[in-house]
Amino acid sequence: MNQVLSVEFKVQAADGEFKEESVAIHNPEEFFGFVAPGGGCEQIPDEVGEINVVFLKPPHANVSNPVADIPVTLQLGMVYLTGPLAEIVQTAQEILDRAGRGELSASFLTVIGSGN
Repeated sequence: MNQVLSVEFKVQAADGEFKEESVAIHNPEEFFGFVAPGGGCEQIPDEVGEINVVFLKPPHANVSNPVADIPVTLQLGMVYLTGPLAEIVQTAQEILDRAGRGELSASFLTVIGSGN
């Protein structure tokens, strides 16, 4: 299965050095499993200062609607979602839906700035 997105965790140490770790995600369900209660998001160290969710460019361009492939970034708290416009809009809608159904961990809600 091909990687669809990666999640990068960035930490700036007291000496100014940056540390980065990346996790490959193969589909959106795997990502939402990670940010669900008990899915692993709670294991992110407090030192992490930025989380980049990077959606990879689709293998084939959207010739019928090239606007769908325009690269964009959406910031939610310390989480940055970057990728094709269509993917970011779809993911943002799913975050809203899952938050409303209580399917996102308290840790994830905190890092996206929901105040919960």
